[in-house]
Amino acid sequence: MVRRSRITLLAAGVALASLLTGCGVTGTPVAGEPDVRTLEVGPYPVDRHRYDQDSHGRGALLEGIRMADAVVPSVRIDSSLTAGVYSDVVSDVDSAVYGFLAEVAKPVLERYDMVVAYRTIGADRPFQPFAQEQTGPTPDTVVLQSLMRFRSAAVAQQAARDLEDTDFQVAPDQNRRVRHPDYPDALIHWRPGVPNMGTFVAIGEYVLFVFVQRQNADEQNLLGWVGATLRAEIPTAKAFAPTAIDKLDTLRVDPDDLLARVVVEDRDRELDPETFSVHPPSAIVHGASNQAVAGRMLEETGIEAAGGIDNSVVYRLRDASGAPALIAYLRANSGDAFDPVDAPHDVPGATCQHLNHRGDSETHYRYVCFVSYKRYVAGVAGDSEADVRQRVAAQYALLANSL
Repeated sequence: MVRRSRITLLAAGVALASLLTGCGVTGTPVAGEPDVRTLEVGPYPVDRHRYDQDSHGRGALLEGIRMADAVVPSVRIDSSLTAGVYSDVVSDVDSAVYGFLAEVAKPVLERYDMVVAYRTIGADRPFQPFAQEQTGPTPDTVVLQSLMRFRSAAVAQQAARDLEDTDFQVAPDQNRRVRHPDYPDALIHWRPGVPNMGTFVAIGEYVLFVFVQRQNADEQNLLGWVGATLRAEIPTAKAFAPTAIDKLDTLRVDPDDLLARVVVEDRDRELDPETFSVHPPSAIVHGASNQAVAGRMLEETGIEAAGGIDNSVVYRLRDASGAPALIAYLRANSGDAFDPVDAPHDVPGATCQHLNHRGDSETHYRYVCFVSYKRYVAGVAGDSEADVRQRVAAQYALLANSL
């Protein structure tokens, strides 16, 4: 069964006293707020916490997460490309190739020691990437981007050339090289009669791979879309400040203790881009079903970062004034597959919903709750209503105890 692991727009130890009392909560009551020690939090620890900040040699993954800021959302390539279909961070060659590059790219990435990559897919309508069969209408335009980091600009230049050459040689009698007048360094080829076109281009220490798919095999139209992508992405990549290779392992896992504010039963965690990580706001846009709306939401609410653990997430906002609008967006983003359900009455501002008959329990959790505390907004999801109610109470208590 595949579930959305975090509540994304992507696209989500018990203290001794608590252990002895079963449902007690540590903390000190604050005037005007409920005494969080009285909340029913079940097995979830709500004492202030801090995770190990050391990446333990996995700093490249942390850099890859940062690289969401180095990749332009598809809606900025063209306003029709509103659907954020897919995004991920990969630091191994097999994953970097899967779904994006031909198998012949593997030896090249290995030879030039690819460090990490951030990959996205955008389209003019949602679809299921990598699926053998599509259940709905297929998009007219799909743009894949993979921004791959290498150890130097010189290495990136050579890697781009070799990636292009090996890809071209898959069918040298059918492929044809193409040039874009505005981007002479972009290595482009296509196969006449096939409605897609790809390019590799070195940008400093990065190699950008762009793949455009359309409904018709029109060379000039495809080349126009490649140019539009490069026009938007190259300045974005150049504006990003990369971490030096020898400093990658100095990056911290949870530098602002955002993950420490996400309620979980088990705090024994390791860095994982999908289940234990902090992401910049741009990652939210990359994964949004409507990137234009998500972008406006970011501006309105002032999201600064999102920390996700399993099926829970905490957003840090610029200030508390954006919290109501963010919760309203999160609820609306669930669509008509969810109906409101009573939230715990002793948790201020908590709001909950449950999956109705229009929803798919194979891909969505049955219950979702949201709550805010000052400039933090949290969401928790699960299949047990009792558990989710305890978790949203625990989430509020943890946020209160963490300030």
